Amino acid sequence: MAYFRKRGSTWSYTISAGRKPNGKPNQIFGNGFKTKKEAQLDVASVLQEIKDGTYIEEQDITFAQFVSEWLDLYSEDVKESSLRVREHESNCLIAQLGKNTKIGDITPRIYQKALTELKKAGYAENTIAGIHGTGRMIFKKAVEFKVRKDDPTQYAKIPRIQKTIEQLEQETEVPKYLEKEELAHFLRTASEKGLETDYTIFLTLAYSGMRVGELCALKWSDIDFANHTISITKTYYNPKNIITEYKLLPPKTTSSKRIIEMDELVIRELDRQHTKQNIIRMKNRNVWHDQQFVFAKTDDRFGFPYYIKFIENRMNRLLKLAGLNTELTPHSLRHTHTSLLAEAGVGLEEIMERLGHSDDETTRKVYLHVTQTKKKEAAQKFSKLMRSLSIVSDDQSALAPILSTGTPASLAEGKGV
Repeated sequence: MAYFRKRGSTWSYTISAGRKPNGKPNQIFGNGFKTKKEAQLDVASVLQEIKDGTYIEEQDITFAQFVSEWLDLYSEDVKESSLRVREHESNCLIAQLGKNTKIGDITPRIYQKALTELKKAGYAENTIAGIHGTGRMIFKKAVEFKVRKDDPTQYAKIPRIQKTIEQLEQETEVPKYLEKEELAHFLRTASEKGLETDYTIFLTLAYSGMRVGELCALKWSDIDFANHTISITKTYYNPKNIITEYKLLPPKTTSSKRIIEMDELVIRELDRQHTKQNIIRMKNRNVWHDQQFVFAKTDDRFGFPYYIKFIENRMNRLLKLAGLNTELTPHSLRHTHTSLLAEAGVGLEEIMERLGHSDDETTRKVYLHVTQTKKKEAAQKFSKLMRSLSIVSDDQSALAPILSTGTPASLAEGKGV
């Protein structure tokens, strides 16, 4: 038997389904229905499931409690940085759905409203997509664990944010990077006006295309001086920028683990860096954090690796001194590396492999921008060459269609040659 009740603007129900094995009444509850008819339909569905033996009794647990359980499971197979992202995204959902909301009470309508509220709060579309992705993972696991019987995220849609013309134009813009003349000027500035190790840091980033986190994690054992290669096997993680609290994590993706062929110029500079560091290390051997980091502090916290924000600040200083765009970051040097490889004629697949990408839209965008520009330049050079030629013919009239349209008159008229 089912009992229906209206509370405020929504309907709820209670089904009496006999007794549980422990002798207590077995009551099934449902709420949040807009109309009594919706509640009646849900009751009919539940009763049919009980009859068929497929009914799942949802557990009396809050969404926040299940998220905590899910995060514990999720943390077993992912990097700490990935876990941190999922924690942030799930906390956004908890804030919208309510800390004390039962996971079984979250309907598709309630979940969709949470996504809409995120949009109203000013979250970017990509951010909402990430939060929704985490939500889908959580509820999928809840269904698997029989905590609830269905997935309210199944048909949810990410609310689209109406973009201005300016925003749409910015989306098509190529990421900022340095042209080769600007890069040369930047590196000269680093050499002449840079602080300790600045030149070596930015030379290595510019010539390798590695991520700044990969650079911070480099150890001397990763440098093969004989074969002129650098092995990328780890990345640096330190969200609080406390120099002694760093962690080394596996590379970003499987393809991120790689060996990069390096120019002799960089290898020579790294060799000089190694020699200088050894002298300082020996003088401070009693306090040196001896983990063999290539780019390490030598004035205090001896031997600890540089953190990412430190390198960003160093680059910003040099950009100001060089009179270059101060919005550029160390990551911009990856885009610079991509553009110069593309200009040199290296294929996209080879560039992806060197950068440690299986696929990357940003790299593809930079590559296409450079190669399309080169194609235009080639066409312009051909046109300029043809304009400079003096074409002589007995039949000047026959050449006119060719020179004006590029198509022989006989072909234009459908005649054979």
